[in-house]
Amino acid sequence: MLRARFTSAVVSTRLSSRVFASSWAGVPAGPPDPILGVTEAYKRSTHPKKMNVGVGAYRDDNGKPYILPSVKQAEESLAGKFDKEYLPISGLSEFTSLAAKLAYGADSPLVKEGKIAITQSISGTGALRIGGAFFQRHYPGVKAIYLPTPTWGNHIPIFKDSGLEVRRYRYFTPGEAVGLDWAGVVEDLKNAEEGAIVLLHACAHNPTGIDPTPEQWKQLSEVIKSKKLFPFFDMAYQGFASGDTTKDAFAPRYFIEQGHQIALCQSFAKNMGLYGERVGAFSLTASSAEEKARIESQIKILVRPMYSNPPVHGARIAAAILGDPKLNAQWEGEVKGMADRIIEMRNVLYDKLTHELKTPGDWSHIKSQIGIFTGLKPEQTKALAEKAHIYMTADGRISMAGLNSHNIGYFAECVDKAVRGTL
Repeated sequence: MLRARFTSAVVSTRLSSRVFASSWAGVPAGPPDPILGVTEAYKRSTHPKKMNVGVGAYRDDNGKPYILPSVKQAEESLAGKFDKEYLPISGLSEFTSLAAKLAYGADSPLVKEGKIAITQSISGTGALRIGGAFFQRHYPGVKAIYLPTPTWGNHIPIFKDSGLEVRRYRYFTPGEAVGLDWAGVVEDLKNAEEGAIVLLHACAHNPTGIDPTPEQWKQLSEVIKSKKLFPFFDMAYQGFASGDTTKDAFAPRYFIEQGHQIALCQSFAKNMGLYGERVGAFSLTASSAEEKARIESQIKILVRPMYSNPPVHGARIAAAILGDPKLNAQWEGEVKGMADRIIEMRNVLYDKLTHELKTPGDWSHIKSQIGIFTGLKPEQTKALAEKAHIYMTADGRISMAGLNSHNIGYFAECVDKAVRGTL
């Protein structure tokens, strides 16, 4: 009897261990995000001079998050006027209409004729994800997308998870000759499979900050047209790149003038500082108003099971700014102010490295880029993090917005030591 009870207890224990064993025991730990991981390392540091120059969020000259005065004014004007009901699947129509005018131009024939299919998205990332899903399901050409090397780190998983085949084309010349690999861009796109998709950074290429000139954009248009490639623009920095929203939209507007149909992703994180509000838009140009309606119906079918509908507050802020001529002019001035501060930091850093510290190497790319790709080696960026508590991505890209008049001297001195191997 005792043996029977003991056997029963053993069997019961074995069964219990099988029942309560975790279904996720075999799930491996994933690597930290290469960009957001920088912020995590920065937060863990207790060093008094620690710096985070890895994440592309604007900071003022005191290193603090900056809320644009136009955003504050828009929020105040909205207070208490609206409920918290759901938006339609495509988002706030006032916002999407104004976002289209900002991107394509208020005088664009496509805007006036109702030939732009547009939906509000969860910032630029959400716009890219909607676009990837739409192309995977409906694009009649080759379901492969060519991305520049390098590109924003999230582009690759976004399009892979969308079911598109990711291919690459050359873009950047590393080493001493930091710049655009123009010959590589042209050669690779000429050799691309006809009918595929090509991702283009409309302005402020991330992470290099190196953009084609207007003349090079014109040549790219011809190459892309000759190969029947579909241009897919990511425009996350309109206005924030040069300080001029019209100048920064040159590439997509020119492509449209030349007869291309395009896809376009917009973000209002950088140019309005609406990072946490997640305000963006995805759009496709159509050949007719009827085609536009069909495209939008299919985008709704994609969005509904993805996240149902977008958040409302940030879209109302953006619409209030874009829809009021006086407030819009104020915002344009504030965007230029942010861009100008970054340009000033770029010039100061160049002067410190080149003239004051005489740091080995050619640092002229610091002034010619929209952003900054330092050209530092992984071992140098590692040394900066471990010994100077300056955090950036391993590829040496930094956000110029992370520099200010208080920390740029320390940053330059540490970079100089890292290059010389004396840090």
